[in-house]
Amino acid sequence: MAAEPKQPWRPGKRDVMFLAIVASVILLLVLGTSERTTKPVPNDETHRQASSRAACMACHDSSGIHPQPKGHTRADQCFQCHTQPSGWHKQQ
Repeated sequence: MAAEPKQPWRPGKRDVMFLAIVASVILLLVLGTSERTTKPVPNDETHRQASSRAACMACHDSSGIHPQPKGHTRADQCFQCHTQPSGWHKQQ
């Protein structure tokens, strides 16, 4: 009895679906890791003096001069999202 030659592997429907799902997840992870696009802190004297959330909220709370937009996060670290101009002392 002669050995039958091996058939080359051909992807089936399940293989194609699996690869499409894996590719989609990888694409979403790559696109989701882009840098944030928040507004930088203005480089003026008022903002250079702000070094804490309390200082920021003096103007940016709901009754301040320039309140935060509706839906803005209530995080305690303003400078985690809003970048400071170069040369500023980073808040720790």
